[in-house]
Amino acid sequence: MTTSRHGRGEARRAERALLVTGGAGFIGSHFVEQWGAAHPHDRVVVLDALTYAGRRAWLAAPEARGAIVFVHGDVTDAALVRDVMHTHAITHVVHFAAESHVDRSIATPDPFVRTNVWGTHVLLEAARACWSLEGSVRPEVRFHHVSTDEVYGALAPGAPAFTEETAYRPSSPYSASKAAADHLVRAAGRTYGLPWSITHSANNYGPRQYPEKLIPSMVRRALRGEPMPLYGDGQQTREWLHVHDHNAMLASVLLAPDMAGQSVNLGTAVERTNLDVVTMVCDALDAWFADAAHHALAARFASCPAARGTSCRSLITHVADRPGHDRRYALDASLYARRFGPPPTRLFEEGLRETVRWAVAHDGWWDDR
Repeated sequence: MTTSRHGRGEARRAERALLVTGGAGFIGSHFVEQWGAAHPHDRVVVLDALTYAGRRAWLAAPEARGAIVFVHGDVTDAALVRDVMHTHAITHVVHFAAESHVDRSIATPDPFVRTNVWGTHVLLEAARACWSLEGSVRPEVRFHHVSTDEVYGALAPGAPAFTEETAYRPSSPYSASKAAADHLVRAAGRTYGLPWSITHSANNYGPRQYPEKLIPSMVRRALRGEPMPLYGDGQQTREWLHVHDHNAMLASVLLAPDMAGQSVNLGTAVERTNLDVVTMVCDALDAWFADAAHHALAARFASCPAARGTSCRSLITHVADRPGHDRRYALDASLYARRFGPPPTRLFEEGLRETVRWAVAHDGWWDDR
């Protein structure tokens, strides 16, 4: 176990003690930074196995403030999880840790069941033991599970968006494992009185996302002049939520006492096709390479079409669709809006440009461990 501390106010007693699983990953590391900036007197304990998509260095970013304890370990390690919960007197579990890439789940589903289902069970059991829930009410604690819109399955064109009451119909091993985890969380609440909440978010994007996901994968391929493969006709539609907006909305749910025992959808109400998103990635790269202030990019990424004055769009290649590919997701986020007001959703075009520029500037970060 290694410990690092940042910022001021360390002498003051922490208001809360959070266990953030997967806190060295894409969404989790941003959550740790944002939470530390907003609540510098809270203790944050990060439990992360540092798999291919996690990076310890993200937790040393200058934006991170407050007290941070890093524990290198797996959520399926019951003894370790119990020890962390008790040692740090955890009051809130924020459960990001998950195997999350659908393509990987189709090829090798076992790790998804192990981490996403069994790992969630281990955490719930540790929380239940640590918080001594039987026969008592503990409103000051919360187990928050970070879920996905994919548990709802495919949505027909023109059909109303998913609500929190929509029945689960997962299509992939990944979404089935997340659905199972959701059910375990709810069952712990019903059976043992565990205070819980769940958020279902749209597709996240932003800095630090591993390049197996659509946006960073397409940037990486374009920079190398490689084909940019799109499944099927590319007309699958998704909502896109910037990682900072997602975490701000999640924090609102986590801190609201009346949200205990609630599932909440976090979306943008703006649907975009995968083809549109990839085309926008190409246009952002083309514009940046064309800017004289960034002429050095041409030498660094000589294989990129934009470096030769042509469009990255020429690399877009349609390939056979993957098995069980859901055609459309859309979230009805009115429950969040009614409780907390308009969600913080940044303009996608702006957020995408920033994300593409970060990906270019940090190309190859996944090899720097």
